[in-house]
Amino acid sequence: MNQDVYVAGVGMIPFTKPGAGEAYPQMAAQATRQALADAGIGYEQVQQAYVGYVYGDSTAGQHALYEVGLSGIPIVNVNNNCSTGSTALFLARQAVASGTADCVLALGFEQMRPGALGAVFNDRPSPFERFDQACADLVGHDEIPLALRYFGGAGLAHMQQYGTQLSTFAKVRAKASRHAANNPLAMLRKVVTEEEVMNAPVMWPGVMTRLMACPPTCGAAAAVICSSAFAERHGIQRSVRIRAQAMTTDRPATFEARDMREVVGFGMAQAAARQVYEAAGIGPDALDVVELHDCFAQNELISYEALGLCGPGGAEQFICDGDNSYGGKVVTNPSGGLLSKGHPLGATGLAQCYELTHQLRGTAEQRQVEGARLALQHNLGLGGACVVTLYERV
Repeated sequence: MNQDVYVAGVGMIPFTKPGAGEAYPQMAAQATRQALADAGIGYEQVQQAYVGYVYGDSTAGQHALYEVGLSGIPIVNVNNNCSTGSTALFLARQAVASGTADCVLALGFEQMRPGALGAVFNDRPSPFERFDQACADLVGHDEIPLALRYFGGAGLAHMQQYGTQLSTFAKVRAKASRHAANNPLAMLRKVVTEEEVMNAPVMWPGVMTRLMACPPTCGAAAAVICSSAFAERHGIQRSVRIRAQAMTTDRPATFEARDMREVVGFGMAQAAARQVYEAAGIGPDALDVVELHDCFAQNELISYEALGLCGPGGAEQFICDGDNSYGGKVVTNPSGGLLSKGHPLGATGLAQCYELTHQLRGTAEQRQVEGARLALQHNLGLGGACVVTLYERV
């Protein structure tokens, strides 16, 4: 698979709180039409589509795209937990890179309900059985919602090993809010201070406040992926190329290391990032901008180390020095990230693609990272899967 792959067009609708926006078919169709218009092509030119969502019935992808057209193309429904959107992107890129197709759509959407995530099918084994058991063994606290125990437990492990302060996680959330203030598509655009994050309702004493967790969100985002030949034939700009991409799943260390950071995907992310750096022949120091999976402030901090943005145990200093924002080493989550932009599970990976495409085009307006040439995307789903994608300005 050595055919160059380009991001021809991207689309994204404003993210909203549950119940505040349209139903998923309308959201998805709107994002798709935007991506097609951005690429300057019609839906009839799309040869395949990969459509991601987590909470929805089978063939919801067809329903969404039938709002745009009925062209008879293969439509594949994708569900890979919170990495669903980037898994759809991974499959779309593979189809183009292999020469199977010249123009492919990746679409992600989610229509979520308020409140904490929970199982839909309670009459069969959960895909999280081993993860839940590991969490119970390592963390306990059955009174706390599972997602908070997972990522709070990972943050706590970092605190216990390196002496990381709770206020450092608050700095991450405050940074996210400052970035999101410049993103008209973000759900939460109010700037909050480190002190306000610390004084928010306590979810886990000494470990997490409410503002350190991302909220349930509805939204949709899409990307049109194409080959160089297709772009040339149709007059499509080839300014953003997917230079490398890797997808990983869990290995024995997830459970054998007895470390909540491994349970929530540190090793998956580290392996995927290393594969991408090796394929591209670069190191993390070459990156200008990163969109990473900050479902909790705790996960953003440990992801800095997993992706090699700083050394082991170096994340707190990285944050305190401002190296994660404008004027620092690498701008992380200029969109506001999941913490402030919102996290509609199936759309998140493609919303990250949308942001980084605009950063590399130089069209991110007030969020623009000056001179951005290399951008990294990290999208993680428990259960588990991690997709890391490197984009470059051509």
